[in-house]
Amino acid sequence: MGRILRCMLLASLCTLTGLSLASESQWRLVKDEAGVQVYLAEVPGSRYQAYRGVTLMRTEMARLLTVQEDVVASCAWVYACEEQRLLASDGEVDWLYTRLHTPWPVAGRDSIIQVRTRTAADGSVKRQLRGVPDYLPQQPRLVRVSKFEGFWQMRPVGEGQVEVIYQAHTEPGGSLPAWLANSFVVDVPFHTLLALRRLVEAR
Repeated sequence: MGRILRCMLLASLCTLTGLSLASESQWRLVKDEAGVQVYLAEVPGSRYQAYRGVTLMRTEMARLLTVQEDVVASCAWVYACEEQRLLASDGEVDWLYTRLHTPWPVAGRDSIIQVRTRTAADGSVKRQLRGVPDYLPQQPRLVRVSKFEGFWQMRPVGEGQVEVIYQAHTEPGGSLPAWLANSFVVDVPFHTLLALRRLVEAR
């Protein structure tokens, strides 16, 4: 199955160049609740902000990776996820299809994400996320997310804890109301990390 990042998904929104241009000084804390911090940053040339979610999870790295790689069950913790499936896997690279729920009357979105997973010498794991919208033909009645760039960074910090960072920037495609776009950049990292943490910490 590969070390796919299912959650990456939802998010369903982001851009690598934009992320690199968002320097550390530009990130501002907009939510700090239930042990999850959400930061936002402006992205030059984009109407949509980049987001970064940070939390600590009381779990072992092996369990966290196992939960993330369960494609069938991933929509239980990926915010606004309606469907997610593995399209292909080739060594450390996976391709993931995600269909997202949006409130009426906004058209539903789907995305195709390439996930490249690397493990460092210190045991930390990074999943680099990149949208590949042309990997499959567009589906009827769905708007394909046009750009997505981001990453998951998971680092053991001792005492059975893992620091998890989920960062991304998205161009959702089509017409998206400002209120929905603004809520998504906060809700996606917050609810995704909160749900994932609850799942991996449950025994």
